[in-house]
Amino acid sequence: MTDLTAHIRAETIEMGGHSPGIALRSLVIGVTAFLTVVDLFATQAILPSLTRHYNVSPAAMSVAVNASTLGMAVAGLVIGMLSPHIDRRLGILVSLLLLAVPTNLLAVAPDLATFTVLRIAQGLCMASAFTLTLAYLGEQCSETDSAGAFAAYVTGNVASNLVGRLVSAAIADTFGLASNFCFFALLNIAGAVLVYFTVARAKPMRAMTTTISPLQATIEHWCNPALRAAFALGFCILFAFIGTFTFVNFVLVRPPLSLSRMDLGLIYLAFLPSIVTTLFAGAAIARFGTRPAIWAALVVAGIGLPPLLSSHLWLVLSGMILVGVGTFFAQACATGFVGRAANGNRGVASGTYLACYFLGGLVGSAVLGQLFDRWGWTACVAGVATSVAIAALLTVRLVPAPSVASRA
Repeated sequence: MTDLTAHIRAETIEMGGHSPGIALRSLVIGVTAFLTVVDLFATQAILPSLTRHYNVSPAAMSVAVNASTLGMAVAGLVIGMLSPHIDRRLGILVSLLLLAVPTNLLAVAPDLATFTVLRIAQGLCMASAFTLTLAYLGEQCSETDSAGAFAAYVTGNVASNLVGRLVSAAIADTFGLASNFCFFALLNIAGAVLVYFTVARAKPMRAMTTTISPLQATIEHWCNPALRAAFALGFCILFAFIGTFTFVNFVLVRPPLSLSRMDLGLIYLAFLPSIVTTLFAGAAIARFGTRPAIWAALVVAGIGLPPLLSSHLWLVLSGMILVGVGTFFAQACATGFVGRAANGNRGVASGTYLACYFLGGLVGSAVLGQLFDRWGWTACVAGVATSVAIAALLTVRLVPAPSVASRA
């Protein structure tokens, strides 16, 4: 994917500045994102089945399934710090190839501990590719293009949530749990193939030089109030998302809703509107600014929480749609903000943001899992609401230096 944006931008200029080049760039970015993180949440569609298979509690199984976020948090931070020394193309390619290994081994995981370790390994590989791609976009896209590029990448992420869950439920229901993981290992390899052929057509990336160490860069980013708030915001966003879309699975399969495994997969068509709305994140930022766009997204997510407590499927589904639209839109805005607000060492900034983001997912699954097991779904939703409220407060501080962004 090295110089892919510049390559497609050149094609756009040759065509007179029309949209096909931009559309092609967005498509490639989105598909790459899809194949990078399709494993992350696909397993949630079969969470009740895995709980029965390993004979554990919902909280224990949710922590195991979401253990990938621990690997992603660690890899995001480490890869971000080493980013100046890593060739973008090679790093993304190797990460996706290695990802297929633990994905395939999940098919034969004998116990919950092994399952958890393999999910962590998946997270390490996914975050490596994810972090390097975000760093690349921040470095290669102009300020005008960056919001749209990040929105395209997060849109691919949203699509992976929808399609991954649907496919996971369908394959597990038809061929069993083991076949599900083998199929997703093939998708990982497909992602590596896409990156290989896409990157091969671009010029090699220029050697990156740095004037400070990755540790110094990390400290500088944490000393930046706007970036510090963005890191915490990312934590809260995935905390809320995990809390909603992990434990709602158990609500949907229990009375009075009592959905089958296949029906549970189809429910995740609720992500379809998010695929459309997230594409407009870049335009919303350009017109209204980062903070108003994020506040609007968080309000939408907050409105979606009360319907989740209903015993009527259509109300629960509407709540899922609103929470999905709000959290993904906010994620697209926050991700792009980090890329624009970091004064140099964007790889370190992106890695730090992703580490906080995915750590929020792990903490969310653990904390909200305890709330769910002990006090039920209402307590879990209340925890999600608290996270959304904190995210709204943190957004106040997303004000980068005037030289970095003209609007906040």
